[in-house]
Amino acid sequence: MRLYNTISKKIEEFIPLDAPNVSFYTCGPTVYDYVHIGNLRTYTNNDILRRVLIYNNYKVKHVMNITDVGHLTGDVDTGEDKLEKGAQKQKKSVWEAARYFTDYFFNAVDQLNILRPDIVCRATEHIPAMIDLITRLHAKHLTYETDQAVYFDTEAFQKYGVLTTQNKDEKLIGARAEIVVDPAKKNPEDFVLWFKRVGRFAHHVMQWDSPWGSGFPGWHIECSAMSMQYFGDTIDIHAGGIDLIPIHHENEIAQSEGATGKLFVRYWFHGEFLLVEGKKMSKSLNNFYTIDDIKKKGIHPLALRYLFLQSHYRTQMNCTWSALWSAHTGYKRLLDTVSILRKQTNRQSLSEEKLSDIDEYRSRFNTALSYDLQTPIALSVMYELIKSNIPSSDKYELLLEFDRVLGLSLTAIDDEKIPDKIIFLAEQRKNARQKKEFINADIVRKKIEKLGYDIEDKNDEYFLKKTSEI
Repeated sequence: MRLYNTISKKIEEFIPLDAPNVSFYTCGPTVYDYVHIGNLRTYTNNDILRRVLIYNNYKVKHVMNITDVGHLTGDVDTGEDKLEKGAQKQKKSVWEAARYFTDYFFNAVDQLNILRPDIVCRATEHIPAMIDLITRLHAKHLTYETDQAVYFDTEAFQKYGVLTTQNKDEKLIGARAEIVVDPAKKNPEDFVLWFKRVGRFAHHVMQWDSPWGSGFPGWHIECSAMSMQYFGDTIDIHAGGIDLIPIHHENEIAQSEGATGKLFVRYWFHGEFLLVEGKKMSKSLNNFYTIDDIKKKGIHPLALRYLFLQSHYRTQMNCTWSALWSAHTGYKRLLDTVSILRKQTNRQSLSEEKLSDIDEYRSRFNTALSYDLQTPIALSVMYELIKSNIPSSDKYELLLEFDRVLGLSLTAIDDEKIPDKIIFLAEQRKNARQKKEFINADIVRKKIEKLGYDIEDKNDEYFLKKTSEI
């Protein structure tokens, strides 16, 4: 198996520290607002990676954090606390808001059939681990303290900036000296490990005692402390969106490797942005969409996952309503096809040629996904299989095997979705068309339509769909 590694900028052979065991850490949501479809693309990409690893017989331990404290509206320690801002908007306490948006997040990812992590770790439940890590950094002379906060001293860590190829001026857009709110901060690149409950945060609701006074942790220290608690000093894979590379993940490397002196992450996995109608998603542009917005348009949630699979995870993707509707239609047809195949379960003895064909489809599918998750190629292999002359029962079983990786819930089809009577009529019509008995075929088509189904022909296949939307 081979993966693109952000830190080397190359596709590398994947070799875990303790094969077949794989430690997999993903940056989870900051639970101050509704998770949007751009976030969901990132979590779908992470899910595909996890499923491909499992398909290749790795034993994956997946840990994901929930950031429920410490993340400011500016990723470089400026602005308001996101949790407090979200709580005020919802007219809830910060604790209630965090729980509310956490529940919403998991409800959304469940609808996209994204596997739950083995361990979900909330920042507020791991404060002692963060204090301990800051103490270790202090002992190594990598921190300094001001009246407002405890900072990581980037000048004292020679490897700072190893994850990016940008120079400091390019990387630290938004971290310019003129917007730094703490005059005692040495360098714009330095980042907060612990906020003191003074000044602008004098009335911060979430607070804990520490050696530096009452306060709360910075955003970046949270992931390092939690990942190290569950995996030790080095992780096989750390995943997130590309927006986390220049600041959050760079800072994670600095504080983790600064504390341990060991490599923090072997493979960095980052997914590209999702654009909406060619623009970055933004509430001010009124193109900030959630899974509920998608459903209100009559689009099945898994059609969104199906759409995501059509683009490679390292390719910027433009999401349009037209594309979503096409994905919805394509997903419905796929469900109809699988439903038909399931009902055509007459087991036949397979010839050597057919057995070889099955092995070839399986091999091509796995090869595509095992080379940096080429999901568009995997989908094309799936559709070649559907159009092949492999017996229906074997085709059906192989599709379900593929679905263990694609996660499109093809096994969750309602048994009554396409009744046997409709399948019988559709097969009768297909036979009539093959015999060029087009008048009889048209009569059967009208019977199917009267029973509430549309039938569409494509090459030698047909697709059935209920007149009402799924």
